[in-house]
Amino acid sequence: MEGLGRRVLVAAFDGWNDAGEAASSALALLREQGEYETVFSVDPELYFDYQYTRPHVAIDADGQRFMKWPETTLMRPVTPTRGTQLWLLSGVEPARAWQAFAAEIVDVALREDITGIVALGSMMSDVPHTRPISVFAGSDNEMLRTSLDLERSTYEGPVGIMSVLAHVADAAGIPSASLWASVPHYVAGHTPSPKATLALLDRLEDITGAKVPRADLAAESTAWEESINAAAADDEEMTEYIRQLERTRDTWDSPEASGDAIAREFEQYLKRRGDGPSKPGRDDPRR
Repeated sequence: MEGLGRRVLVAAFDGWNDAGEAASSALALLREQGEYETVFSVDPELYFDYQYTRPHVAIDADGQRFMKWPETTLMRPVTPTRGTQLWLLSGVEPARAWQAFAAEIVDVALREDITGIVALGSMMSDVPHTRPISVFAGSDNEMLRTSLDLERSTYEGPVGIMSVLAHVADAAGIPSASLWASVPHYVAGHTPSPKATLALLDRLEDITGAKVPRADLAAESTAWEESINAAAADDEEMTEYIRQLERTRDTWDSPEASGDAIAREFEQYLKRRGDGPSKPGRDDPRR
């Protein structure tokens, strides 16, 4: 496929890039539904702070205790197939040496002849759970924006590891794109969010052309939404808040909406909340 090519690395990291565990769950499903082998794992001693990301003790099938260390692993599909294939990069956001970390990953990507990278992320947003999950699809690469109809982020400020990885990859000649799902901020008690995971996978298929498995995400998304509906039904204030979010979202999505109408609705929404515009997150792609 024009743009990202036929060998695409899909990346997701645990942590603040992963609201509702939407991105990491998407990677986990891809790995579970396919056959992959490990190509490379970073040395955890170089990149992780064990006081922040602690190793775990586990027991294996023989009853023996073992240590499980934080990791970031790059995997490739075992069997080559026709069409676009997806490599996977998953793990924990490093605590230090980000430039060296990104350089190691990109070196392996070059050895694997990776033709494009897609970073998956999710963020908490003022959006209703009852509407389709919106996914920001963006890239700093002009060719990708043109061929895949992606947006360009205007955000300036501190960033996460995915932005660093994309920057190093682009410098090495590997075009990259990012997909960010907006997860309702009031559903923290309903994690993971299969509806956001499904939205990411749908958009991933759109921009890569790869056949992406969904497993039971559609049914799980319905159950997730119904569980939030049930919780909100017992809270009149929460119910009204969700209705306000729905009205704002419907205004933004209406085909006749003008920029002025959207701005007016957003201002009214902020007045109802009693505050002003929120500050963007560290990697908020909408800014």
